[in-house]
Order: sequence, then C-alpha cells, then structure tokens
Amino acid sequence: MSHSLEPFAQLLGGDDSRIDLARACLMIAQDAYPGLDVDRYLGEIERMAIRLRARMPQANAAEERVVALNQFLFDDLGYWGNTDDYYDPRNSYLNEVIDRKTGTPISLSILYMELGRRIGLPLEGVSFPGHFLVRLRLRGGTLVLDPFAGGTPQSEAELRERLQRVIPEGAAGGVAVGELPLDQFLEPASNRQILARVLRNLKGIYREKDKPERMLEVLNRMLVVAPDASSELRDRGYVYRRLECWRPALKDLSDYVEREPEAPDLDDVRVKLMELSALCARLN
Repeated sequence: MSHSLEPFAQLLGGDDSRIDLARACLMIAQDAYPGLDVDRYLGEIERMAIRLRARMPQANAAEERVVALNQFLFDDLGYWGNTDDYYDPRNSYLNEVIDRKTGTPISLSILYMELGRRIGLPLEGVSFPGHFLVRLRLRGGTLVLDPFAGGTPQSEAELRERLQRVIPEGAAGGVAVGELPLDQFLEPASNRQILARVLRNLKGIYREKDKPERMLEVLNRMLVVAPDASSELRDRGYVYRRLECWRPALKDLSDYVEREPEAPDLDDVRVKLMELSALCARLN
C-alpha cells in the first residue's frame, strides 16, 4: 500500500459505525486536490453546525429540526442539487461541494447527514436505486428525505415512481415494480457502502472522460474500502495495463483469476495475462 493511502486505511480500519464519514470523503478528495486541508473543511462543517444550533432550542422535535436544517442549508446558505452539470467530478468531492454549494445526491446527503447528526438528528444514508436519499426513524415510522431537492420529504408514491424509472418491468422475478416492498430499498447504508458509492460515481465519471490516472486513484481507494471487490481489482489491472504499468497489471489480473476461477470473462482476462507476461519478460 502506498504511503498516501495509509491514513485512509487506518481511518477505515475499525468498526464501520466509528468511521468519520466527512473526513474519509475529504481524504478521497486529496487525490484530486493534493494540498487540500482536511481539518479546515471539517472545521467549516463544525462552524455551520454551531450557527444552526444557535437558532434551535434543544427541545425542538425531530421534525422541527429537519425543517430548520433544510431552511439553513438550502434557503439561507443556498446549497442546491447540480442538475446543470451533473457529471462534473467536482460535484463528488466534499471540499468542492462546500466551496461551490452544489453537488450530487450522495455528496449533498453526506453534508446533510453530517450537519444533522451535529444537531441531534440521527440521519442515515439510503442507497436507493438511481438516487441516494436520507432517512430518519421517528416514532410513527420513517421519514425519507431528498437533500438533492432541498431536503424534500418523499412520499410512498414518489418513491415508487423513482423505482419505476430505474427498475425494468420483469427484472424483479415476475413481481410488478409497483408491488415491490419499499422497505428493502430503504435499508440504511453503512459508511463503507456510502464511500464505495461515491467512488463508483467517480470511477464512472473518469472512465467517460478517459482519465485513467484519475481512475487509478479512485480504484486504489476503492480497494481499501472494499478489498474483496474482485471486479474492482480486475478493473485496476486494466487501468494499469492502459498506463503501461505491466507488472502491477499482471499482479492484479492474476489475483483476479485466482479469486474468481468461474468468472464469465475469464478467457478474456487470460489472454491479457499472456500478453502481460510477455511484456514483463522483456523488462527483465
């Protein structure tokens, strides 16, 4: 593991619930912004929370705190979901979200959760299909919120409509999408799952933009977050190959074959391994 990844690995080394999500996101951003001061941005989140707490007596009910959080973050500070340039990578980096006051569903949700937790709202992320959301468990049920749309509460009908847009009919084993139980899609995401989704988004963006160096940085982080993710190991091998880093490519793809002896793409990977073995032999 490279020296730059060690602090990130240490942060993720303990129990999932103890991972500092904001710090981890800012450490991911250090790849794109090498001089980034993580503590400065964490301090900015704390200062925002202090301002928010100052206007909110502790006796406020949870629903009132949500209203106050929404008003502060979206009305007073002017944060908004970036529909104009959704795939701009800056939308996925927490420092840029704070500086530019805009982001994706998941990056805005991370900031929303971090502020909410600091004012006594135990908000949880939800990896809803196609659109990251936030939930808050209440005595009477669960409140689902969309920070990308100003923290708007989501009704059951709206959630089912979202499912209809992303799950093809027939993909759920013969069960109509409109009849699928919502609860299975509203389970809380762990901190590692949230970080993995952030990284998958960045991976997709940099693949589309044809930036293999950036993809490599993202995949290095991903394999710290999810070391057993064989597909990410394979993809990193392909990126190494693209960058003409023959030995690391050979190792990653060899490890992939060892891990996944029944993989459907095994023949293609073996062809690449033969090519890489020949290239590495020339280096000796």
